[in-house]
Amino acid sequence: MSPMSNQLWGIDLGGTKIEGIILESASNPVVVYRNRLPTEASKGHNHILNQVVQLVKDMRKHGNQPDQIGIGTPGALDPPTRLLKNSNSVNLNGKPLRDDLEKLLQTSVQMANDANCFALAETKMGVVHQLYPQAQVVFGVILGTGVGGGIVVNGRVLNGLHGIAGEWGHNFLDESGGPCYCGKSGCVEKILAGPSLESFYQNLTGLKKTLKEIYILSQSGMDNAAVQTMHRLTHFFGLGLSVVLNILDPDVVVVGGGVGNIDLIYTAGVDSLQKHLFNPRLETPVLKPKLGDSAGVFGAAFLGQV
Repeated sequence: MSPMSNQLWGIDLGGTKIEGIILESASNPVVVYRNRLPTEASKGHNHILNQVVQLVKDMRKHGNQPDQIGIGTPGALDPPTRLLKNSNSVNLNGKPLRDDLEKLLQTSVQMANDANCFALAETKMGVVHQLYPQAQVVFGVILGTGVGGGIVVNGRVLNGLHGIAGEWGHNFLDESGGPCYCGKSGCVEKILAGPSLESFYQNLTGLKKTLKEIYILSQSGMDNAAVQTMHRLTHFFGLGLSVVLNILDPDVVVVGGGVGNIDLIYTAGVDSLQKHLFNPRLETPVLKPKLGDSAGVFGAAFLGQV
């Protein structure tokens, strides 16, 4: 067996770009090759498939074909039907994405959603690997335009019976969140997602501002609506996440996404988590990630680890 056969190949299938990466090996995850193509999702399912095929053709010129390729996707595979669901790239929903790609690529495909890939990347290469390499259970939080999560147990993604393991964003949190696109009301996502917090501030003031601007205003103490918005974030971050910790009790939590850049999460947010936890103290580290936007494609590559 040649040493190149240990390569890990990953593809991050995003709404605007499809990124491919080749890593030397799981034990030495150095980037051998990396490239991206536009997704052009509006052109439909078949076009997206062809873009992935084109990218893999390009990757094959720069590395040895692995036994399987890991692909990170928006949404998740529905296990009994093998169709994609819950994707914001709506042209992919209801389609047998994994089966189609395996036929076109003539290669086994492992697939997981972007939150799972984030959690896996930070476990294998990122902040968890760096600071807590012995961690057995990792919960990766996505706080961005939506709210998601991924669970890694002993170095492997936990998908769950329905393929929705870790999806805390659609647990009920508080009625003030209002109706959610999922059909329920008061979801975590309707309170903690960036657009939801910005809407909360706008409803108080009539002013449209970015979350970063609201955070800066809150720090001055002069804008009471901004202070209220940040309190909403930190209070409900702790309350919502405490449900996950009470059930899963992970060794580490890593927070990704744009909202995760707000430092108050790691102070007042963690205080709120401790207050609502079913334990006399909080020992779980809540960490910022190390890999940034690269996490998705790195995590996808580790999905292909045989």
